[in-house]
Formats: sequence, structure tokens, C-alpha cells
Amino acid sequence: MKAIRYALLLFLVTLHGQLLSQEGVTSAEALKKFKDISTAMDTAYPQDDMKTFQRSSFSESQLETYLSQLFQRMDLIPFIEGHHKLKLESYLHAANWFTAMGLIKESVHAYKAFFEYFNNSKYDLTEQERLEFFRTRSFAYSELAKNYEQLNYLDSAAVEHMRNIKLTKTINSISYPSAINNYGLFFYWTKKEPDSALIYFEKAYQITEQQYPKHILLGSIRDNIADIYSEKGQFQKAMQRYDANFDFYSHTIDYDQTQTLDVPRLVSAGVQYVEMALKLEELKDAKNGIQRLYTIIKDKNLNMSNHSNSRLAILEVQEKYYVANQQFKEGYAVSKEVRHLSDSLLNLKAMTDTQWQTVLNDIVLDRAKLNFKIDRIQKENKISKQQSNLWISTLLSSLMIILLLSLFLRRRQHLINAKNKQLLAEQQLENTALKVKQLNSEIKSKERDMSDFAINLTQNQDWAKFLAEKIQSIKTASTAQRELLISDLEVEIQNKIAFDSDTSVFYERLDKLSDAFYKKLNDKFPNLSKNEIRLCSLIRLKMESSHIATLQNITQSSLNTSRYRLRKKLNLNDDVNLDDFIQGL
Repeated sequence: MKAIRYALLLFLVTLHGQLLSQEGVTSAEALKKFKDISTAMDTAYPQDDMKTFQRSSFSESQLETYLSQLFQRMDLIPFIEGHHKLKLESYLHAANWFTAMGLIKESVHAYKAFFEYFNNSKYDLTEQERLEFFRTRSFAYSELAKNYEQLNYLDSAAVEHMRNIKLTKTINSISYPSAINNYGLFFYWTKKEPDSALIYFEKAYQITEQQYPKHILLGSIRDNIADIYSEKGQFQKAMQRYDANFDFYSHTIDYDQTQTLDVPRLVSAGVQYVEMALKLEELKDAKNGIQRLYTIIKDKNLNMSNHSNSRLAILEVQEKYYVANQQFKEGYAVSKEVRHLSDSLLNLKAMTDTQWQTVLNDIVLDRAKLNFKIDRIQKENKISKQQSNLWISTLLSSLMIILLLSLFLRRRQHLINAKNKQLLAEQQLENTALKVKQLNSEIKSKERDMSDFAINLTQNQDWAKFLAEKIQSIKTASTAQRELLISDLEVEIQNKIAFDSDTSVFYERLDKLSDAFYKKLNDKFPNLSKNEIRLCSLIRLKMESSHIATLQNITQSSLNTSRYRLRKKLNLNDDVNLDDFIQGL
């Protein structure tokens, strides 16, 4: 029900603003209406009364009227040109009032509008006006953070607290430790992290004690620290701080608020001191604390009739003392006063809540009725326009559809043509790449053939040198030796012819049997020459090095050189055996 009520209020505010826009309100007209409403509000509800606002202090009709005027004034602000200070103060006034009335989401909206407008117009303000808005901005950050806490938007609340600390740090004032203390309260009350809260409380206390030792904030921070110690069970530490606050509040004036002693905090410090004494079973200190509290009230001539909750707290702790001291007769008498005063406060609270609920219900009902009337008038005014606009809209829609369809078809044909061109270019690119690959393969094959041809040429040159040496030996030999050398030379030639023929046949058969092995070797190592491939094949057959040298018609040292070059082309490490590697392929 509460959520529905707030949604209705927000909707009506938006609707009212739309109507103003449709009416074409000028800046001068909006300003005049704004001032007229403000005058009526100030006359009916003076600012002094608003500062001490309590829902129970106003009748239902007063609250309803004031809230309605507040909404109307908010609706007029966007239509007013200039008057930046006036508009900023109005946003703040509305935000504070919404908070007081429990309209948290509306309050958040107003505070955000205030900050947005200030950031956009701060350079249009005078230096004095910017200085005046410093403290109000700090207060607005603090209240906005509290509103976010109530809505359970904890990340947003933390951001606003940090913005407040950053702002107040720039100017040396009590607002800076106050902002730090509020951030500590956020951790203590909302996030339930007392250790984190204590860090900020102690920081705020240190700054306040050094710079503002007589400010009422010092006692408030000390009270927060004492509460944490009490929660942790460190009652002695807590009692020391409550005792210090007891003395502090008995003579410190609250200059920012009432210009008098802060009675609720004075009573709270005394009551908490007595409670700590009872927890520590120090009944004498507890008795002295109660007597001390009554003495201060009497000596300071404090009027307790306006502080019912404080009176109730004193009676409750007095009752606890009598029970702890086994003074049951006195305790029973005090307990009767406690029950009577407690019942009175509960009844008053129930009446106030009922009255406030009635006010909000009436406001929602009246604004709903207004919404119904406005909606009916709008429909009657627009129905004729809708009929004439329907044909125009239909015609424009048809033209738009035709245009979009034409653009779509043209775009589609363009994409098809582009795709075909792309496919054709890709096909040509693939053909070119294939031709390049074939040419590279042919070039590598020719290079291997040239390498083999060079090796054969070298071997033939070596054979020719061998023959020349033999012939020279024959020339210089004696007649008897000459016939023997010629016979040896003839045998060498016949062996050479037979070896070349047999070797050629052997390699032909080896190439046929090793076709698959050659293919695999070429795929992995395409830079091998034909002789190197045959060397790999001979090693794969597990032939001895001497036989391989004989087949290739080279010396053992030349074979070792060929094996070394082969290892380099195969990229083998020194610890890898060449024979094992080839046989493992």
C-alpha cells in the first residue's frame, strides 16, 4: 500500500508538470505563480514552525494543503529562468520536507535535483552565494546518504558519505569531523561493522577534540565510541566515556540548535553510566550516578515536562538499580510510574501515526480524483486531433514503409553484388596461390636436381683425376710394370661401369620401395636434396656406414660430412641420434 501511494504521488507530480508544459507557461508567469504559492505557504506555516516540524502539530487539512503546494512549486521550478539561488533553496526545502514526512523516494529525487542544478549553475552564483550553499550541500549529502540507507541502497549511501567528507575537508569547519562521524554511524548502524565504525569515530573524535573541544559534537562522537565498547563487553572503557559525557553535557551548551543544555543527551549519558555501573556490579557508583543526575536537573532548573522519553529512561534505570540492590518496594513503586508513562507515550505515538496515515490517504484520494478529471479533459481535447492525425499518420507510415522497402531492396542487391565480387576475387586469389605453390615446388625440385647433378659432376671429376693419375703412372712405369698397370686400369674401368650400373638399378628399386617414406619425408622436410633423401632411406634400412659410403661412391669422411649436413637440415639437437630419428619416422 505504501509503495502504491508513493507511486501515485510521483505520477501526479509528473502529470502536473506535463500540463504546465502544454499550457505554454512563460518564465515570468511561472515565477509569479511560484511566489504566490510561496507567500501562501509562509503565511500559513511560518519558517520557525517548520524548523520544529512534528506531524502531530498540524491538522490533516494543513498537511494536505502544504504538501499539495509543495508539489505545485516543484513543478514550476523548471519553467523559471535564472533566479538560481531561489530554485536551489526550493529544491532543498522540498527535499527536507519530504524526508520529514517519510516520502523518502521523493526526498531523494529532490536532493538529486538540487545537486544537479547546483553543478550546472554554480558559476552563475556569486562567491557569497556559493559559500552560503557550502553548509547546505554538506547537510544535503548527509541526508541523501541517510535516505539511501533507508531504501537499502548501501553502495549509493557510501558514495554520498564520501562526497560529503571530500567537500567538508576543503574548508576548516565542524562539518568535516561531523561528516566522518556520520560515515562511522553508517558502518555501525546500517552495515553492522563496529570495528570499521570505530576507526572513523576515533578519527572524528581526534579532530574535534583538537579543534572544537567545546562543541556538542565531541560528546556525540564519544557516546558512539562508548556504545561500541559496551557492545564489545568492554564495560569499564564504556563507563569511563559515559562518565566523561555525563560531565560534558552538564555544562556544554548546544549553540547550533537549542542554545541550551542538550537534556536528552545529558540524561542518556547519565543513564548509560548507571547501566554500566550495574553491569559491573558497582552499586555505589550506580547510586551516585542517579543522585548526580537528579542534582544536575535540579541545579540547572531543567524542565523535564518536555522530555518525556528522558524522564522514562531515568525511571527505568532507577528501577533497575532498586532491583539490583534488592529494594523491591521502591522498585515496585518506580515500575508503576514507568508503566504509566510508557503507556502514555505509546498511546500518543499511535494517535500520531493514525493521524499521519489518514492525511496521506486523503492526499492520495484527492489527487487521484484530480487526475481523473484532468485525464477526462485531456481525452476530450485530443480526440478530435487524433482523428485528423490518424489519416496523416497512416499516409506518412505508408510512405515510410515504401521508402524503407525500396532502400532495403537496393541494399540487398548491393550486398549480393559485393558478395559475388568478393567470391570471384577469393577464387582468383586461390588460383594464384595454387600456381605460386606449384612453381615453388618445381623450383625446389629443380634445385634438388641441380644439387644432385653437382654432386655427380664432382664425383665424375674425382674419377677423371683418378684416371689421369693412373695414366701418368703408366707413362712413367717400366715396360714390365706398364702391362700390369694397364691391366689394373682395365679392371678398375670395368668395375666402375659395373658399379654405376648396379648402383642405378639399386636406387631405382630403393626409390620404388620407399615411395611412402619419401612422401612423408618431403612433407616434413621439403628442403632435402635427392642424395640426402636417399641417404635417409639407406639409414632407414639400418645399413652400416661403410656400405653406405661404398654405395654412394664416397669416402667415410665425406659420408660423415653428409650426415652432419643432414642433421642440420633436420634441425636435430646434439643429444638426438640421427639413425634413431630416421627409423622412427
